[in-house]
Amino acid sequence: MPAKSRAQQKAAGAALSAKRGETPKSELKGASKQMVESMSEKQLEEFASTKTKGKPQHVSK
Repeated sequence: MPAKSRAQQKAAGAALSAKRGETPKSELKGASKQMVESMSEKQLEEFASTKTKGKPQHVSK
């Protein structure tokens, strides 16, 4: 499933980094904190690798 916004993609990248042990989990904030616990590494890779061209900065709910 691709990310719907740049903010979502950025949060997934931060969560992926923490999941791999490259960044301490204590440095995570907001959505990335939830993503690291609820998503697999493969799911985070898919979100983080989404192309940003044409994506909005944020998506309204």
